Amino acid sequence: MTGPLLLGVRHHGPGSARAVRAALEAAAPAAVLIEGPPEGDALLPLAADERMRPPVALLAHATDDPGRAAFWPLAEFSPEWVAIRWALANGSVVRFIDLPATHSLAMADESRDEQRESDGEAEETADVRIDPIAVLAATAGYDDPERWWEDVVELRGGHGARASTAGGDALPGSPASPDVAADVAADVADTARGAYATGGAEECADPFTPCAGPFAPFAALGEAMTALRETYGHGGHDRDLVREAYMRLQLRAAGKEFGGAAVAVVCGAWHVPALQAKTTVTADKALLKGLPKVRTETTWVPWTHRRLARRSGYGAGIDSPGWYGHLFGAPNRPVERWMTKVARLLRDEDRMVSSAHVIEAVRLAGTLAVMRGRPLAGLTETVDAVRAVMCDGSDVPLDLVRDRLIVGDVLGEVPDTAPAVPLQRDLTRQQRSLRLKPEALERELDLDLRKENDAARSRLLHRLRLLAVGWGEPVTSRGSTGTFRESWRLRWEPELSVRVAEAGVWGTTVLAAATAKAETRAVSATALAEITALAEQCLLAELPDVLPVVMRTLADRAALDADVGHLAQALPALARSLRYGDVRSTDTAALGEVAAGLAERICVGLPPACVGLDADGAAEMRERLDGVHTAVALLPDAGGTGERWRSVLGKLAARDSVAGVIRGRAARLLLDEGRLEEDDAARLMALALSRGTEPAEAAAWIEGFVGGASGGGLLLVHDERLLGLVDAWLSGVPAGAFTDVLPLLRRTFSAYEPGVRRTLGELVRRGPAATGPARTAVGTPGFGPGLDTARADAVVPVLRLLLGIDDNDLAEVAR
Repeated sequence: MTGPLLLGVRHHGPGSARAVRAALEAAAPAAVLIEGPPEGDALLPLAADERMRPPVALLAHATDDPGRAAFWPLAEFSPEWVAIRWALANGSVVRFIDLPATHSLAMADESRDEQRESDGEAEETADVRIDPIAVLAATAGYDDPERWWEDVVELRGGHGARASTAGGDALPGSPASPDVAADVAADVADTARGAYATGGAEECADPFTPCAGPFAPFAALGEAMTALRETYGHGGHDRDLVREAYMRLQLRAAGKEFGGAAVAVVCGAWHVPALQAKTTVTADKALLKGLPKVRTETTWVPWTHRRLARRSGYGAGIDSPGWYGHLFGAPNRPVERWMTKVARLLRDEDRMVSSAHVIEAVRLAGTLAVMRGRPLAGLTETVDAVRAVMCDGSDVPLDLVRDRLIVGDVLGEVPDTAPAVPLQRDLTRQQRSLRLKPEALERELDLDLRKENDAARSRLLHRLRLLAVGWGEPVTSRGSTGTFRESWRLRWEPELSVRVAEAGVWGTTVLAAATAKAETRAVSATALAEITALAEQCLLAELPDVLPVVMRTLADRAALDADVGHLAQALPALARSLRYGDVRSTDTAALGEVAAGLAERICVGLPPACVGLDADGAAEMRERLDGVHTAVALLPDAGGTGERWRSVLGKLAARDSVAGVIRGRAARLLLDEGRLEEDDAARLMALALSRGTEPAEAAAWIEGFVGGASGGGLLLVHDERLLGLVDAWLSGVPAGAFTDVLPLLRRTFSAYEPGVRRTLGELVRRGPAATGPARTAVGTPGFGPGLDTARADAVVPVLRLLLGIDDNDLAEVAR
């Protein structure tokens, strides 16, 4: 070598990674310089730790504002990772030479401010940014840059026999390339021919084969990028000029320290022409003068293949990280090994896939590659073969293959010796002690709060939610609905490391941070519903030190707030909190007093608040009505709160000045409670659907009575009189008004289960004999006149077996 060895790569490209490894083995440089933030130099030795398993990422964040952060992700097949590992294994100096994060984070913040000031100009700039791989792919006649890169790089060299030697001709029907693209194509072809000539054999006509020399591919790609940079300049990436000026300065310094011929540079191929450019030190320093700064901290964090599939960090998001990881790791026969992985996955999902399926899928993929003129079966061919052979032409199981294999849920690991904020260390300690390992694959976790370990897990997850670290989301339990059970959906995303760093300003442990943040939120909260929701979170997270502050604030806000809507919105969270206190052994006496006071004020103020509402206001109040009804059922009824609430519902159901959707809902709630006789319910419906009622108001009453997920469809199925009234009213709606009420009715009935809708249609089709207002003495056809308790008790053992619960759990469910 007569100068620095510039190895231009595609970030996260396994072909580039193999080529980089071969070039470094041949050149054996004394120093390896890599595109990345210099603040990460001190962390590079950790890459040699066996506990460091990619994908990982360098995380740099502002010290005073951890939310201002950037990632530099590295996978096992990333050229940068391969170069780092090679340098550490061979005793070479390895450094990052990109613009320091202290500048890039500050510049990114300024760029966001400028974009907010001139959105139109920012959009125009984004539209002209150049994707060099896409330009080269279009030049070669490909409409898919990923497929072109596969043909030229990933599927050539090192993987056995090829399906065809073709690969450079334009595809039929491909879009015409601009003149500049044609010039680039000529440059690439000339460079390739020069590289091929060194091979001396026809089968070496591929720059990525060993016989062409380990440096030939980088020379060819550098020529192509030079042609593109001469035409497009910085290609819309104006910050690259500053970054490249800094890299040139670092390259000069390394040349003086190690000698130019002893230095190798691994960077994006787009930057190679700029690093080769003849510029002066003065000109480069002028570009860096006056750059904004911010104090930063840097560490390693785990990354995932799923995050590699998005554009972040190096700006080189890839669509199929799982496939690329397979190509990099497969020693030979990549297609056969890939099909075996697919078969294993589908078998684990109970699909019938045999060895014959694998053999036929491999054959089909190879045949498709030959027909399409590709050097080897690529991802497109394997996907088509899997769909046809293993999935019977269905995309449903194929989506599983895409999610689990083509993208993948691989989560990297970082050793404990990596720098971390104290809060992160405390979280890691608790994760280990509770046996709650972070995983990239989404999974559900069922907790029994009567068990000490499960209760501790629940506390941790709730405290993290309060800190805005969304590792887990509560979901509806598949088993018991008692207060002693919780279900969570867990999934660890790399961004959560930033959220933990941000939460570190509140404290050094999860408990201390959650307590401090809850106290601050309690003091600054203005809405009553916000305070009650916070009280619920504090009880769930078991933050006893902050509860007195929350309760004082809650009592003050509740005394001053006269808006019934706000009171109704706040009550459900308080009622749920009282239930949680039972299972978590929390003293909720003060909370109960506040909840009882809110319920009393709601009973007094709700009827007048429901008068004169428009459609949107009535719909919102209906939701409040449902919430209060559920909350009242959970509150202690020592003061007769439940009876007063049912009296309020009776007033709402009978008052004509109340919106139809609220009247209908109040009647339905009373019917479900057994406080409204079926004859009275039929009478209220008949009045609401009478000819003197506006069609829109009648439709709103129907929506309130039988709409939503409240089982209204089954009510109509089992009560012929109510269904007959609805049918008779709907048949008599004037043609001019029908289109006005149709959206309401469609919204009401579309919420029913398909089976319920089908049954209603069949009952209506039978005519008045089945749906008329007269009801037979024996009840609904197919049902007895009353409850047969002996037959009902017979199913209890079966339910216990299906749900996997004991007698106590079953009693809790019944309650």
